[in-house]
Amino acid sequence: MTTEENPPASRHEDPYALALQSDRAPVYLRLADGRRTRLPVHRWCAQPTRADRTLMERCVGPVLDVGCGPGRLCRALLRQGVFAFGIDVAPHAVARTIALGGTAQCRSVFDPLPGEGDWQTLLLADGNIGIGGDPHALVRRCAHLISPMGVLLVEVDDNDVEERCTAWFEDTHGHRGPPFPWARLGAPALRRITVDLGLSVTDQWKSGPRSFLALGHPGSSPGGRARRGQSDAVTRTPTAWR
Repeated sequence: MTTEENPPASRHEDPYALALQSDRAPVYLRLADGRRTRLPVHRWCAQPTRADRTLMERCVGPVLDVGCGPGRLCRALLRQGVFAFGIDVAPHAVARTIALGGTAQCRSVFDPLPGEGDWQTLLLADGNIGIGGDPHALVRRCAHLISPMGVLLVEVDDNDVEERCTAWFEDTHGHRGPPFPWARLGAPALRRITVDLGLSVTDQWKSGPRSFLALGHPGSSPGGRARRGQSDAVTRTPTAWR
C-alpha cells in the first residue's frame, strides 16, 4: 500500500539509480518484514578491493559477471587482458559500466544469452546469489551457462542463513523503487543446493568479512587451479559475442 506521504519513486527517481549517479548517496535494501541494510554503493563504484581481487585471481576468461552493477569487476578484468562481460537488469548500471570502459548488456541471467555453455567463469558477487529469489533455480541456470570445466564464483552471506523474501531499494527519505524477489544464502545452504544439483564445491575462502565458494561440474579442476598459465583461455572471446 502506498500513501501520499511515502509514494513509490518514479522511474527517474529510482533510489538505486540516484545512488549510482552520485556514488555515495545512501541507498538501502528494505525487506518486506521491515529490516533494512545499507548497500555499499561507494565500494561498487570504486576500484576492486582486496576481497574482490581474490575473486579476480580465480577468473579464467571468458568471464560472465552476472548482476555486474557499475562494472568494477568486469572492467578490472578487461584491463588485465581477461575477457569479461557484464549483464544487469538495471539500465543505469549497464550504462555506467560501458561509459567507464567495460562491456555489458541490459539482460537477465534467465534470458537467452550468447555463449551459453562456453563461459569459463561466472561471477555472482555482492550478494547476487539472491537474484530472482530462488537460489536453486539461479545456480541451476548458471551451471548451464558455464563450460564443463568452468567454475561459478559465488559470494555468500557470512551467516548461516537461507531466506527468500521480497525487497526494494529505498533512500533515506523512504522513497522506494518497485519490489522484487530476493534471497539471502550462507555457505551451508549453498552447499546443499550444490549437492542437489550434482555440482561440486571446488574451493571456499574468506577475505575480511566476505565469504566465497567456487562451484564446478564433477571432474572440473578445483577453483583457481587454471587461473595462471592459460593465456589462450584468458583472452578468448566467445564467438557469439564478437
